[in-house]
Amino acid sequence: MEEPVDLQPADDVTPEEPGPPQRMTRQEILTLISVASVNFSSMICYSILGPFFPNEAVKKGANQTVIGLIFGCYAVCNLIGSLILGRYIVQIGAKFMLVAGLFVSSGCTIMFGLLTRVPSGAPFIALCFVVRSIDAVGFAGAMTSSFSMVAKMFPNKVATVLGSLEIFTGLGLIVGPPFGGWLYQSFGYEVPFMLLGCLLLIMVPFNIYILPTIAARPSKDSFLRLLTKPKIVMICYMTFTLSAGLGFLDATLSLFAIKTFGLSPGYVGLIMLSVSLPYCLVSPLLGYLTDKYPVIRPWIMVIGGSVTAVGFCMLGPAPFLHIPSQLWLMVIMLSLIGFSLGMTAIPTFPEIISSAYGLGYEEGLSTLGMVSGLFGAVWSLGMFYGPIVGGLVTQHLSFNWAAVVQGGLAFLGAVLLASCYLCERTQQRAREDAGQTSEATPLLTERRQSK
Repeated sequence: MEEPVDLQPADDVTPEEPGPPQRMTRQEILTLISVASVNFSSMICYSILGPFFPNEAVKKGANQTVIGLIFGCYAVCNLIGSLILGRYIVQIGAKFMLVAGLFVSSGCTIMFGLLTRVPSGAPFIALCFVVRSIDAVGFAGAMTSSFSMVAKMFPNKVATVLGSLEIFTGLGLIVGPPFGGWLYQSFGYEVPFMLLGCLLLIMVPFNIYILPTIAARPSKDSFLRLLTKPKIVMICYMTFTLSAGLGFLDATLSLFAIKTFGLSPGYVGLIMLSVSLPYCLVSPLLGYLTDKYPVIRPWIMVIGGSVTAVGFCMLGPAPFLHIPSQLWLMVIMLSLIGFSLGMTAIPTFPEIISSAYGLGYEEGLSTLGMVSGLFGAVWSLGMFYGPIVGGLVTQHLSFNWAAVVQGGLAFLGAVLLASCYLCERTQQRAREDAGQTSEATPLLTERRQSK
């Protein structure tokens, strides 16, 4: 059996100073391959629900609100799992957490494919909640550990590496909806889940073999102290608006497109590519830019939030604009949302890490686990809010008004984040001026005394 590989003898090893580009080691390459495969396979399994599950759930007796709750329960359990697993990643072990998460998710994906054999009504709805909840905990373990391992192994280029890995996240989101829609139309409800569940199961021995074991020690720091810094709170809110928008689209877009434009589930899957493809293409470039020029990270997020707000307001479009719904306009706005989501999402993780180190957190796996857990928890909170509130607004008003609500959240986040950074820069300049004044005062005193 393969011996565990300790990447570093201690958890507080100071990262190397930036220098000439160096070739990656074999272990680093294998870890990137592992994380990329996890991102790709997990996102396929997550995204296949959008084109056909809401329609299938309606046939089984679920209404729009219940469908939103089924999507939302996944987010609640992911939130709880991210916080707990992120806090105890060192005690559990990052490698074990990732492998165990994959195994749980694979079993739940296969089980979800068998739910059509359950009687309609309460039994079907109850089992949807149970299976999705357990799946969410497994997914939280895999994502929290993979983010932490990447940030630990590439401390000086977190955004670049994560941005590059988001290609595979985007590919999973791109392939999932049309592939799932095609499998559903061709072979029925069970085949998409069976096939992709087996794909996740194959990933388990693969990752057991190639992933390293990272040496680390627990930290006494907590999640709550992270939230004492206003900048981190504002970044978390921006992350919340991102996932809320995506969760809203997952739960409502397919039914709106089918009802308004008469599309089949397969075509709905193709429309969903409009979000994931731009996100996939823009992520590596944004990761490189925000690592090379860290000072632009907040303004990239502010611009991204503003563009997201415009995209959601024009998606329906907003009723007060009195513009009729057009398929071409919806596709363009979805593409704009995908592009702006990349602008907002990529800088968030490295910016929270740098803020945590500024608060005095130790540089190590324990801190990275807490940041990953916080990021995952806030993301999950948005994924809970988006489907449920979006489903309620859609059911009682319309999809158009629900999209406006999502756009308003994104715009509010952009305004709050911009205000936070402007206040922070003003305070920093005031401290610098005060420091210069205090340095000049003794000199004036000495001159007076000499006279």
